[in-house]
Amino acid sequence: MAQERIQKIMSEQGLCSRRAAEQIIAEGRVKVNGHVARVGDKMDPNQDILHVDDERIYINKDQKLYYLALYKPRGYVTTVSDELGRRTVMDLVADIPARLYPVGRLDKDSEGLLLMTNDGAFANAMMHPSGGISKLYRVTVQPRAREEQILKLSSGVVLDDGTKTMPCTINVVVDEPGRTVMEITLKEGKNREIRRMCEAVGLEVVRLKRNAEGVVKLGMLQPGKYRELTKQELAGLRAAAAKGRAQTRSAAAAARAAGPKAPAGPVKVRARARGAAAGPRTKNPRRQG
Repeated sequence: MAQERIQKIMSEQGLCSRRAAEQIIAEGRVKVNGHVARVGDKMDPNQDILHVDDERIYINKDQKLYYLALYKPRGYVTTVSDELGRRTVMDLVADIPARLYPVGRLDKDSEGLLLMTNDGAFANAMMHPSGGISKLYRVTVQPRAREEQILKLSSGVVLDDGTKTMPCTINVVVDEPGRTVMEITLKEGKNREIRRMCEAVGLEVVRLKRNAEGVVKLGMLQPGKYRELTKQELAGLRAAAAKGRAQTRSAAAAARAAGPKAPAGPVKVRARARGAAAGPRTKNPRRQG
């Protein structure tokens, strides 16, 4: 068999994502045939011997690939292991006979849909910065969100590290004294992004739940339970990721051809009348213009 990059083999064996594998290699924790590997090195999975953190990794070339939708409850951390001994999402899929890892993240105090797999190529495509995979969150904030705060959130805000978020779609579901419940659709995945966005405009997130990721919906799945993705869901996710990569390449090419961008125009958000009855909105959702 031809040689392959070590990080690709590690991700395909379900050890971690390809990006995480590159970091582990860069830290000098990976050896091939007894020699410390470097990022970009290759190996023959049929002949060479791989060690990660001095543990030999036996390469399974015919492993079954798993693609799961998990309902992550609050209180669990999205990591393969935790040095503080906290409960991890791995505890919820311990009966799966494969090394799985989470695709993306949900912080300890958040809940909802989390994809898990042992297919490194799939995970890498889902988490690629080019985006394309929309994620739907139901977010409860306090105090009541003002119109100008929602406008800022939808058009993009500057976070505590100086980066600015992409525009997003916001639909107000419940609007009442003391709190607002919103559905927020994002296409990027910065660490604790929604919580930091809300903090930037003076709102506190008291509950955050991911209800969908691309074509995959949480539905009636119960906390702590999982199900396998359907073929249609897998095809939909892959198609969205490919479309996102194509749009990113096209936008980059257009930007290079056009030169510096002109300032963006104002974003229009349709206001909901204060004092309106709480409940789902079916008409005129707030959307980024």
